[in-house]
Amino acid sequence: MTVAELHEVCKREGVKEFTGMKKQELIFKILKERIQQNGLMYGEGVLEVLPDGYGFLRNPDYNYLSSPDDIYVSPSQIKRFGIRTGAVVSGQIRPPKESEKYFALLRVEAINYEEPDRLSEKVNFSDLTPLHPEKRFILETKPEELNMRIIDLITPVGKGQRGLIVAPPRTGKT
Repeated sequence: MTVAELHEVCKREGVKEFTGMKKQELIFKILKERIQQNGLMYGEGVLEVLPDGYGFLRNPDYNYLSSPDDIYVSPSQIKRFGIRTGAVVSGQIRPPKESEKYFALLRVEAINYEEPDRLSEKVNFSDLTPLHPEKRFILETKPEELNMRIIDLITPVGKGQRGLIVAPPRTGKT
């Protein structure tokens, strides 16, 4: 939407004192007015927990960087649900109060598109037990072919193991 279109929306919504505002400020005012008229609003974003304990729901439209559209998440909600950075959080939001700059998350409705209670059932990635390959792939096919025999001796490959093949394009890596 252009600034002129946003001015029309401001007139329809009953927003006062909107002349001379930037586009982002106009959108902010319109949202604030709609919440006051209609009640609660829902928001969603990817959580970034800051070192101070609180966090913000970042928007993918801004490449997950800080923006005026961020939603504040209190430290108590982060601790209560055990939410970590990178989780997709959605819930009810409220407009900022007089001294506040951002919308705030009132109630967490979903974490990673699931019920918040289910998050406690999940195991942290760092706590998972790795399964190392036990069976080996023998790359050597013929005794006279030394290339594959050398690879077997230097870097044996196991079933289920990942490997990175570094080679120029179109050399038959697949």
